[in-house]
Amino acid sequence: MFTKAKFILSAAKPEHYPELVNIQGEKLPEIAIVGRSNVGKSSLLNHLTQNKKLARVSATPGKTQLINFFQLGDALALVDLPGYGFAKVPKSKRDAWGDLIQDYLQNRETLSLILLLCDLRHPPTKDDLLFAQWATHFKKPLLIVFTKSDKLNKGAIAHQCAKNFALISDAIDAKPVGHLTYSIKDAKARTTLAKEIEKRM
Repeated sequence: MFTKAKFILSAAKPEHYPELVNIQGEKLPEIAIVGRSNVGKSSLLNHLTQNKKLARVSATPGKTQLINFFQLGDALALVDLPGYGFAKVPKSKRDAWGDLIQDYLQNRETLSLILLLCDLRHPPTKDDLLFAQWATHFKKPLLIVFTKSDKLNKGAIAHQCAKNFALISDAIDAKPVGHLTYSIKDAKARTTLAKEIEKRM
């Protein structure tokens, strides 16, 4: 399922969103990827789909300035949203991103799951916590993905994951939300995330 990915288009406005369907004409479920500007969204997308050239990876936060749609065969779509955080762009553009992201997340009927990416090495940011609160308040299906686990030694991964997830859990009043750790250097992490996505389709 995750090895037949192709880029569809970049949307700057809701009217640009594509209608993605399977061969039976049924709308494809969409998985949205959300997180701060340097959390590794593009790297995860490329690793998950086993296509290093699918999404552009940049050392400069904020390169994703549009909503990017990718279709995975006849099964589902991945949607890469602009990163929040410290992207070095004018405030007016950041505000426009915010409006676009909110419109997609609130109104897209085919949205089936949101992957909230958080850097495992650091406590969740204020924006991470606010997004988790927003998603759970509006009853959006949410999975927390703690990225960059390969940057920590094995003994620290479980401890840091539990610590960071506790902060998110407190922020959302312990509403039931799944979570896992992810490393683009670990094939097992890819398999685990793929299975978690498939369970929710």
